[in-house]
Amino acid sequence: MGQETLEKLVSFFKTLADETRLRIVGLLASREYSVEELATTLGVKDPTVSHHLAKLKEMGLVQMRAEGNTHYYSLDAEALRGLSKEVLTPEVIASVADDLSADAYERKILRTFMVEGRLTEIPAQRKKREVILRWLVNHFDKGRKYPEAQVNAVLKKYHEDYATLRREFIMTKLMERKDGFYWRTEE
Repeated sequence: MGQETLEKLVSFFKTLADETRLRIVGLLASREYSVEELATTLGVKDPTVSHHLAKLKEMGLVQMRAEGNTHYYSLDAEALRGLSKEVLTPEVIASVADDLSADAYERKILRTFMVEGRLTEIPAQRKKREVILRWLVNHFDKGRKYPEAQVNAVLKKYHEDYATLRREFIMTKLMERKDGFYWRTEE
């Protein structure tokens, strides 16, 4: 999940996590209200309503129209639907945890199989091996071609079975090979 999407999701929930704001949204869903009408209906002071309306307006959820000195507010139902569709999908909600769980999982695998900067063994389980391979491939610059001897030298710093690691790069398509040269694939 991108930082912008995460911030929008957090902002959406923070804005609607307030009981008074939720009640205002509920009232504005049926008709427009003035600040004074909302304050009286909710039993709060006008400045409190104005504060909450400003937050809702910031999210684009309410619209205001002026009639003389009185400002009338209404719910922008289309904006609410659009924002809900954008941030309240199972994919967006799940992606909040995906990023965290993937990072935590990768850190755990690296801690398990790396000691003092060296790989203790090549994991037998494919998923764990791929974590190690993705970490190792980052030791090669994108867009640069390496002769096989140089690939071997880099990998040998991390594990004595550099030939297996090199083959795994090709099998997992993290690297490509042609005429004795290796390079990272664009991920």
